[in-house]
Amino acid sequence: MGIKEIYDFIDDNQQTYVEWLKEFCAIPSVAAQNRGMEESVDYLREVFQKKLNTDLEVITTKGFPLLYTKLSGTSDKTLSFYNHYDVQPEDPIDLWESPPFEPTIREGKLFARGVADNKGNLIARIAAVHAIKSVIGEFPLDIKFLVEGEEEIGSINLNDFSDYHKDKIEADACLWEFGYRDMNHNLQLTLGVKGMLYVELLIEGANTDLHSANASIIENPAWRLIKALNLLKNEQEKILIPGFYEDIITPSQKEKELLMKYHLDENDMLNYLELDSFINDLRGNDLKHKHLYEPTCNICGIESGYTGAGAKTVLPSKASAKLDFRLVPGQNPEKILGELREYFDDNGFPDIKIESYSKEKAARTSPNDKVVSAAINSIKKVTNQTPNIVPNTPGTGPMHKLCQKHNIPAISFGVGHFSSNNHAPNENIFLEDFIEGIKIICTLLYEYKNA
Repeated sequence: MGIKEIYDFIDDNQQTYVEWLKEFCAIPSVAAQNRGMEESVDYLREVFQKKLNTDLEVITTKGFPLLYTKLSGTSDKTLSFYNHYDVQPEDPIDLWESPPFEPTIREGKLFARGVADNKGNLIARIAAVHAIKSVIGEFPLDIKFLVEGEEEIGSINLNDFSDYHKDKIEADACLWEFGYRDMNHNLQLTLGVKGMLYVELLIEGANTDLHSANASIIENPAWRLIKALNLLKNEQEKILIPGFYEDIITPSQKEKELLMKYHLDENDMLNYLELDSFINDLRGNDLKHKHLYEPTCNICGIESGYTGAGAKTVLPSKASAKLDFRLVPGQNPEKILGELREYFDDNGFPDIKIESYSKEKAARTSPNDKVVSAAINSIKKVTNQTPNIVPNTPGTGPMHKLCQKHNIPAISFGVGHFSSNNHAPNENIFLEDFIEGIKIICTLLYEYKNA
């Protein structure tokens, strides 16, 4: 019995695995609203017990519990799977073509909130382990599952878990939670994530909103906020906070080579987004370098005064803006928060209040690590294509807390695709990708054992 028999078993049981995914996606596990969280834990506990014959340890945190189990294999290597069972809220509900928590199949896709982020990946990994157990009866290496319930709200208790449960985290490598195919439907293999500093800026003026006739003598906080925001970067997109770039670790020669090989279909992306150009008219390697290897300063939202229908002549009493800074290896979000505070103070804005919501360090795995070559081989064997290697995604996750902090290399691939609509209405995956993803995970367990 070998990998071919495992593939055949997966094909024969694909409808069963799809049903598991539909059952899981029917649970509205929205951490931000404390909906369906206990039901998700109960569901996963039953799946692990009945399908994998292993008990799922429910670890209490200050928020929602983290789930853990270990399955012993025939070698001394350990591969861990990190996933999360919480999902984003379904709003705006009126843009869904089918109810977000009533999983629906249309044109070869399964539509449901959380199906791509992250329930499809978690069920694919459970199914892979189930297939190996059913066909072979034993695992090629030790397997750990770490499943948290707060990823969509910032993994606010994961750092404590990381500090106090090092024995559960310990592994030779980790398969991280997300994964997608690019616009050419080629599977992406990601080796890291950017970090983040997320802040809200608040400026207050008069103790009440005023008639705008007073704008002749009373300063408008919205204008003051705009002036402060204009300090943050110039027209060439350079971030102007002193010291912001000084700790960045320069990409290695191998990482630079990977960047050149990384495929980004620029024209298709522009057409898909109905845009004429990228920032600063960047193209080619310069565009890819900025996208993957450079930090950002982004305004997520601004709020002040009257924004309803029609006219209201008002001078607002306060103004606020939410910003995220995507960070790269070497940058410390705590340090940058201090530099931001000092920069505003030195430029006449000591009255700006800064509240931070998220602080994540960037994480990146060496392309020379054995788990990377094992993943490349696994993807090639199943898809007959070389993966599109992403040195690190421009997005963010708590990878550093759980992996690089403990010298654990981490990679990521999954069952989503370019237009899976994560965090948006009509979230979806292709069922074909889901089944293929199960096979790739099975293959990885054997490839990594021998790496």
